[in-house]
Amino acid sequence: MTVERLTITDETHDAFVKAHPHGDLLQLSKWGEVKKSAGWTSRRIAVGRNGEVAGVAQLLFKKVPRLPYTLCYASRGFVCDYRDHEVVEALLAQAVEVARSERAYSIKIDPDVEVTEVAGLVDYMESIGFKHKGFEDGLSKNYIQPRMTMITNIDQNDEGLIKSFERNNRSRVKLSQKKGTNAYIAGREDLQIFADLMQETGSRDGFLTRDVSYFQNIYDALNPDGDAELVLVKLVPGEVLPKLHEEYKTRAEKKERLGQKEKSQKIDNQLKDLEIQMTKLQKQIDELTEMEKTNPEGKVLSGAILTFSGHKAYYLYGASSNEYRDYLPNYNMQLSMMCYAREKGAKTYDFGGTSNHPDKDSEYFGLWQFKKMWGTRLSAKIGEFDYVLNPYVYQLIEQVKPRVMNFRRKLGRR
Repeated sequence: MTVERLTITDETHDAFVKAHPHGDLLQLSKWGEVKKSAGWTSRRIAVGRNGEVAGVAQLLFKKVPRLPYTLCYASRGFVCDYRDHEVVEALLAQAVEVARSERAYSIKIDPDVEVTEVAGLVDYMESIGFKHKGFEDGLSKNYIQPRMTMITNIDQNDEGLIKSFERNNRSRVKLSQKKGTNAYIAGREDLQIFADLMQETGSRDGFLTRDVSYFQNIYDALNPDGDAELVLVKLVPGEVLPKLHEEYKTRAEKKERLGQKEKSQKIDNQLKDLEIQMTKLQKQIDELTEMEKTNPEGKVLSGAILTFSGHKAYYLYGASSNEYRDYLPNYNMQLSMMCYAREKGAKTYDFGGTSNHPDKDSEYFGLWQFKKMWGTRLSAKIGEFDYVLNPYVYQLIEQVKPRVMNFRRKLGRR
């Protein structure tokens, strides 16, 4: 059956993306709305058989500074079965036509397809004119999107989910739940709180952060369809103090009972452990008692932008306060978001970009170490492909890439 061009609505496009195994958040029509604030424009293409959609792509266009050309970028596209060559080639033909009309010098795609998923895919894509950008590490600066992400399977019950975490992380997660923080779905009016936390996190960890308007753009575009939520984690002293007082009382009573027993090394060790525990509890009690005087309504300690595309959930942005870190708010937040995403029908939870087993001296080691302890698997994508429309301009930009890194940063990861 012949593959034909289709004209479809945003709703039909998004429904196809959400249902397709190669669909991704960045291919949703509303993501095109998000990118408008960064100077991108978007156009959609679709192909199918007998009126049934078989492949789509959202094409983003960004003007090259000081040149009368644009880059055409299908972020995490095309969305199709790459074994169906007729569909791939029909999408390419339509993309070329649209890209030429927008004066694009190249069409860049980076499908949500893993390296081993489609046999011979690189060879096939090169045979139809694409240039593969190689299998560099996941956070290579030569890619727009990270080639590698860490994904947790959340299509399991709470017990199985927590058991999938690394052993040390299980303890932290359970402890974070006992600490008494509360994770909840916040509203648009709370985005300034999140933006402030991002500023605090950026200053602490040494990265540039976005203005609140960027997060508002994401929320306004994706939240109405249920594809984005703001999650905050709050510490409310009035809710936690009674539990701490009860814990302190229990340990004090145990200490008193031990003090009445015959002295031994074992008893002495137990008493020392209790003293340490009681000292920590008293410190927490004092901290929260002081907080209750100044902030009785509590304090937000961490937050995240959680997004969705069909059965896929994405931890898009996260931030945390420098204060009260002993309450482990991020651990409670991650588990809460996974459980919430599962309730919404998500089967996977994407932690975003990573490198593959970086050295301890690498700037990415801490990021990888954090992401791998959540029962994640490494998802290594097939990488970027360029379809060159203007070889001269393409070669020029490739050669002077170090001088235009500011342009590449403006393209943005996500």
